[in-house]
Amino acid sequence: MTQTALAGAAAGSDRPERPARSTRPATKPHGQWKVDGTAPLNANEVWKQEDGGLSVRERIENNYAKHGFDSIDGTDLHGRFRWWGLYTQRKPGIDGGKTATLEPHELEDKYFMLRVRIDGGALTTEQLRVIGGISTDFGRGTADLTDRQNIQLHWIRVEDVPEIWRRLEAVGLSTTEACGDVPRVILGSPVAGIAKDEIIDPTPLIRELSERFIGDPDLANLPRKYKTAITGHPSQDVVHEINDFALVGMVHPELGVGYDLWVGGGLSTSARLAERLGAFVSPDIAAEVWLGVTSIFRDYGYRRMRTKARLKYLLADWGPEKFRQVLEEEYLGFRLPDGPAAPKPSAPGDHVGIHEQKDGRYYLGVAPTAGRLSGSLLVSLAEVLERHGSHRLRTTPHQKLVLLDVPQDQVDSLNVELEGLGLSAKPSLFRRSTIACTGIEFCKLAIVETKVTAATAIAELEKRLADLTDSGQLVQPIALHINGCPNSCARIQTADIGLKGMMLPTPGGEPTPGFQVHLGGGLASHEREEAGLGRTIRGLKVTAENLPDYVERVVRRFVELRTEGETFAEWAHRSEEGVLQ
Repeated sequence: MTQTALAGAAAGSDRPERPARSTRPATKPHGQWKVDGTAPLNANEVWKQEDGGLSVRERIENNYAKHGFDSIDGTDLHGRFRWWGLYTQRKPGIDGGKTATLEPHELEDKYFMLRVRIDGGALTTEQLRVIGGISTDFGRGTADLTDRQNIQLHWIRVEDVPEIWRRLEAVGLSTTEACGDVPRVILGSPVAGIAKDEIIDPTPLIRELSERFIGDPDLANLPRKYKTAITGHPSQDVVHEINDFALVGMVHPELGVGYDLWVGGGLSTSARLAERLGAFVSPDIAAEVWLGVTSIFRDYGYRRMRTKARLKYLLADWGPEKFRQVLEEEYLGFRLPDGPAAPKPSAPGDHVGIHEQKDGRYYLGVAPTAGRLSGSLLVSLAEVLERHGSHRLRTTPHQKLVLLDVPQDQVDSLNVELEGLGLSAKPSLFRRSTIACTGIEFCKLAIVETKVTAATAIAELEKRLADLTDSGQLVQPIALHINGCPNSCARIQTADIGLKGMMLPTPGGEPTPGFQVHLGGGLASHEREEAGLGRTIRGLKVTAENLPDYVERVVRRFVELRTEGETFAEWAHRSEEGVLQ
């Protein structure tokens, strides 16, 4: 294949994926480079090959930042900018009923969402302070913690982007390939290298992948986005079942410590859990295995239709046996040892609470409200941590923060100051388990508001269900995931209660914001026996206004009707539909 073909980069449409049709022989080529050739079969593939997304940085710095938003080329604006973590944000005042009827340019404002890439979620207090300062100086104080360990800022002007890059890169951060048809941020265990019960520390591997391959032109034109998750912690804390490539730490009975390999997971509107390839990956070859799987996606991934341009569709057609064979024969040149599955986790993977590290110091897992932070809070947090002897922290895949290296004699005073910042290491069950996507406040694809809805629901449930939590009848968090559209950025299919934003009719005829309800989803890190997707109940929809009423009702029924030891997910899947209304 040509270097031009390999060097392109882009994102194209972020419209929802459609469910795959039943498997039939393709009547048209899928656009697989190794099967159909590299001639582009749609407009996105054309411009990705003509001028890759990585190249747009020079134009941003030398042209667009000097001449303003109106000078930006349309293909750069809606495609290549994403390779550098930039999306136009939603214009204020456009209601959710118009999301599907207006063109993208009618929905967008002249400001950007900027995604700071944080591989493994690893930050220093210096880096945190810089992000907070950028938020304050250029982003109107915005800062949202995502469930992919990034921090997103809003209200960013293109004129300010070069200075933002300068500040980030001065402390070892970047926005390189934070979006686009590229390897996105690498999820990593928030307690890598510090946990007493860790199986293997993935930090060196995550660092190697980031340094070797992020920004590499040969991997900067994938069929679509590509997500990686790596953990060596027994809680399996990186939602590995919904990533394209994942490694889960384990001990092979003969070969020792290494990883179990998973591929092909993804959600959106056509959810599919990843599958094990049954292969054991030793630490010394893990980077090459990642490169092999990523290269399979580049070379064999479907490019003709954006709605099928994810690795999960290729795996569904090939199956894990063929996928492993191609990986070994065409890309690695050797067979991987067979390996058993990693043991199921016995503890939650959000790391909330106060825990001792293996070096005798402590880490504190704290819960912001649905990931909503601010620039001033980030700066204050950096200062509070440093006063208490800590200079490191991690973001998590559950919209939480894990604060590392706290001396034992500083834990109590730190905890008090964190509470003052609204960051609790002992949050309510509902605050601990609720996550929310960006929503209609900033996202062009959103239909409903999410962050305020989440905060309101948390506050109401804390009051309404206090009798259950205080009495010990409800002791495990029930995950509430709130998403503003069908795309599942907040992982609605894997929550105990997942909410997909939509407009609902009212008796008066005017639509109102609401949600379709998914019940009983869960992943390994949520203490579920088997990872699985939630069920949808025909006609089960709830307005945003009535959300606390519904959650209270269904939680009380669960407590009343569950069997001993039964989880919410298990109960939701076995219950009659009428009980779940």
